Amino acid sequence: MYSDYHLHTSFSGDSVTDPRLQIEKAISLGMEEICITDHQDFDFPIGDSCFVFDTDRYFKVLRELREEYSGRIKLHIGVEAGLQPHLAEVLDWYVRMYPFDYVIGSSHLSRGIDPYDEHFWEGIDEDEAIERFFIDERDSLLAASCYDTAGHIDFVLRTCSAPGEKKAWPKYSDLIDEMLRHIIEHGKGIECNTAGFRSGLGFPNPHPDIIRRYRELGGEIITIGSDAHVPGHIGYNFELIKDLLESYGFRYYTVFSGRKPEFKRL
Repeated sequence: MYSDYHLHTSFSGDSVTDPRLQIEKAISLGMEEICITDHQDFDFPIGDSCFVFDTDRYFKVLRELREEYSGRIKLHIGVEAGLQPHLAEVLDWYVRMYPFDYVIGSSHLSRGIDPYDEHFWEGIDEDEAIERFFIDERDSLLAASCYDTAGHIDFVLRTCSAPGEKKAWPKYSDLIDEMLRHIIEHGKGIECNTAGFRSGLGFPNPHPDIIRRYRELGGEIITIGSDAHVPGHIGYNFELIKDLLESYGFRYYTVFSGRKPEFKRL
């Protein structure tokens, strides 16, 4: 099975899963390597969950587990950095301070509000809210250099009223093209995040139209991740990904070690 490069554990504020359980599940599925990418969302609105973890402890625990499971699975240490335009310098400094194998840059907020918060949609037309999210995401991606891939680019679609109809393409194509061109020109990539399937979208994030467009523009770096917060979601619907990616001209998917991409046959 493909390597899962988007996994969460109890270091993330929205998961209670012991890292060991994620590793054991990946081994049971036949994965040769995985990357744990817990949430580090500085300046996230105060709520029920804290999305900032102790990075020194994170490395201590995961390095010990990497040694323990050596010979059974390769464990890489990553992070999902929560992008916001004003955090670009902070995040660039942060990822230089620690030897991460892989960094996902994800937008979870627009104007400081999570699309999962009902206030995000109040007093504004839904299309305008979606466009505003993409504008902020574009600004974040263009400002930061901390990431290796852009996470679930159309994250906002997970919470809108009719995600199947609001595929983001071509309605917001200018904004999405700007993001994709910047990503490609700066040697970065995107992810194919299968959480969209289990959240009711019926497609991965980003939507296949965006994945297709990324490839048309010359994009090559693409990781595969489940965004699993519990063991049962690891590798979710990975069996659907090969045909999808190959239909757009991909022959390889990407893994990372020491922030360096490696291409593997689909």
